[in-house]
Amino acid sequence: MPDQRSESGRFDVEVDVLVAGSGGGVAGAYTAAREGLSVLLVEATDKFGGTTAFSGGGGMWFPCNPVLERAGTDDTLDEALKYFHAVVGDRTPQELQDAYVTGGAGFIAYLEQDHGFEFAVLPWPDYYGSVPGARNDGYRHIVPKPLPDSALGSYQGLVRGPLDTERLGAPAPDTLIGGRALVGRFLAALDKLPNADCWCEAPLTELITESGRVVGAIVERGGERLRVCARRGVLLASGGFEQNADMRGRYGVPGSATDTMGGPGSTGAAHRAAMAVGADVDLMDQAWWSPGLTHPDGRSAFALWFTGGIFVDQDGKRFVNESAPYDRLGRAVIERLESGRLTLPYWMVYDSRAGDVPPVGATNVSMVDPAEYRAAGLWRSAETISGLAEEIGVPADALEATIQRFNEMATAGHDDDFGRGDEAYDRVFTGGASPLVPIDTPPYHAAAFGLSDLGTKGGLRTDTRARVRGRDGEPIPGLYAAGNTMAAVSGTTYPGGGNPIGASMLFSHFAALDMAAEGTTA
Repeated sequence: MPDQRSESGRFDVEVDVLVAGSGGGVAGAYTAAREGLSVLLVEATDKFGGTTAFSGGGGMWFPCNPVLERAGTDDTLDEALKYFHAVVGDRTPQELQDAYVTGGAGFIAYLEQDHGFEFAVLPWPDYYGSVPGARNDGYRHIVPKPLPDSALGSYQGLVRGPLDTERLGAPAPDTLIGGRALVGRFLAALDKLPNADCWCEAPLTELITESGRVVGAIVERGGERLRVCARRGVLLASGGFEQNADMRGRYGVPGSATDTMGGPGSTGAAHRAAMAVGADVDLMDQAWWSPGLTHPDGRSAFALWFTGGIFVDQDGKRFVNESAPYDRLGRAVIERLESGRLTLPYWMVYDSRAGDVPPVGATNVSMVDPAEYRAAGLWRSAETISGLAEEIGVPADALEATIQRFNEMATAGHDDDFGRGDEAYDRVFTGGASPLVPIDTPPYHAAAFGLSDLGTKGGLRTDTRARVRGRDGEPIPGLYAAGNTMAAVSGTTYPGGGNPIGASMLFSHFAALDMAAEGTTA
């Protein structure tokens, strides 16, 4: 437990390690405590888990890890590195990329020494399936096994999410799955460690420095401003700034804070605190993008698993491979928006072969009563294609020609225009079958879509040990970053499912190991 008063009286609380943020930050807190350091984790909001807890899978992209090895993968780190380097390019330092790709296996081995951590393979093809080194059988991706909430001890009932609970008022399940299970397993482990404590509703607002070293932080709790000494260092892992409309505008992040899937604590407070002590930043205009199904509350929420339909623009024409990985889809939308070739909303056009509800298998925020979408003008229907064109305000002849061409390609079995179905990920949600489903069963329908994101990915520049670099390129002693507070190792790309959470957990782990190895105190 933290010391509540320092001998000198300069600090209200003293610990070895202070962690701000409880998504990927839980990995850093757990590692530091397991290595024998005293740890305080502070979470700005009323629940633990951040954006990680909203992940339906909670997956981590860690090539060649022990879970995959036991499942019989023949993957190699050389192949994984070839793939990651080809996708990311030189947008981030190669040594940082290498640390991520090669470090995940050891991290999972470390966790599995603790019987509280259990994982399973969830095959999920890489997101650039035609790039050399891509793993199209999905064997670079693992997920946490479900966990009863009752296993969390004193942290029971304190994991954020799921999204339907937060946005629709649905009861929180008794069993944690996906990202909630991942966070929950770390909290359960931390609850058993006497040298760790976790606080909710305790935002970090400033960093404290002495002679160029970060020695602690100001943490607000219960109406007090507490000076917390961190003898080994401070790890900032409190998410991005996707919920902060001003920061989005300042750094030119497309989209809107109302349409993000990021946690409510992702306001950029850690970014600002670090920049105030000289931290350098990168990728500040970037996020993890996705198409967003627009709901009656006016918010567009991350959606995937499209089993039919096509996207059309204001001219009634297709403009993208609708089955592409969501970040690639989102980037295609942004490119067209910025070039003036697309306006919002764009529309998913589909037929009635599976009913009148959009063929979207994973909406992340559940659909409400269809009548509400129709009343809001978000879902529209007509007996003919020309009638549907009138409903959504696009040229009838263009939409008819688009549908006719798409149907011809569906019959032929190949998308000559956008390559839908050419890569393994395109076929994940159709069981390997072609995702080209003809639109020929009236009545016809259209659902409004916008742009969503899973959080910003711009943040503090770090080295391979998660040490934050100053504007002079040198590490700032005592300061570390991970997750969406750190400039993403993947640069402007999203190489595979589980990359954001995997990198967040791993660099938090690296930070804690570095602090444990330091051996000196502030």
